[in-house]
Amino acid sequence: MAQQTDKKLEKELTELVKDFEGDVGIYVYNLKTNTEAGVNADTIFPTASVVKVPILIEVFNQIKLGKLNLNDTLVYDAKKKYGGSGLMQFYKDSTTTDLRTAASLMITVSDNTTSMMCQELVGGGIVINQTMADLGLTHTRVNSRTEGRTKDWEKYGWGQTTPREMASLMVKMRQRTLVDAASSDEMYRIMSNSFYTDYSLSQIPPYVQTAAKQGMVNKSRSEIVMVNAPHGDYVFYIATKNNVDESWGFNNKAWQLQRAISAHLWQYFEPESDWKPASGFEDLVKGLRY
Repeated sequence: MAQQTDKKLEKELTELVKDFEGDVGIYVYNLKTNTEAGVNADTIFPTASVVKVPILIEVFNQIKLGKLNLNDTLVYDAKKKYGGSGLMQFYKDSTTTDLRTAASLMITVSDNTTSMMCQELVGGGIVINQTMADLGLTHTRVNSRTEGRTKDWEKYGWGQTTPREMASLMVKMRQRTLVDAASSDEMYRIMSNSFYTDYSLSQIPPYVQTAAKQGMVNKSRSEIVMVNAPHGDYVFYIATKNNVDESWGFNNKAWQLQRAISAHLWQYFEPESDWKPASGFEDLVKGLRY
């Protein structure tokens, strides 16, 4: 059944983003009501670390095919350390770990080193991209370290997607049809433990389960979130690019926008909720006395 457009919500989202200094894409889908709303929902945006979701999917795809196992032993090679976010870069050379740990670190703390390990382990971007194509996605692709995608990498970085396409992966995962039911459940569990709660997740009650992944580079900040709300699940993807504000503090304009959109969606879908972020939240996460 085709989704119905929520024109009221779409108008409100358009109003929320009108003054943002950069390009914004949003896609929202309510799984219970089968309604959607979007702003530039089919425009291609950089994924930054959100590309780790397609990598995770391919890991589980190959587990189903019998090529991998969550308990497979991996050995950390310090020569392959990749900086930025994550913990594996601080492991001692030749430390023994396993695929379950690597995949979990890749998503929960957005570990760059284990992400590269997983991308290589499944056969690289070409393999991941074929799986995305098999899922019917036209624009969701890995670009980095992927033959034939140099120009895409120069334009979008590690990966690319559209708000609608990335949200569709989360819907399949929630509906237990991504790879298979067991794989969908396990991927969802992993994604339900995001370390990065300062952005969209900060505007959702902590006792409401969410599954999420964030991506961030200087000029682009993005976030995919599925909310298991009391009155029905909803998913949203917020993407930005060409951002004027490249700062990395709490008050970055893109992160402010993500919080504003998330708060708006919570109140929109849960109008009887009187929950708000606690007084002192901002000082707490900024490391200030409160």
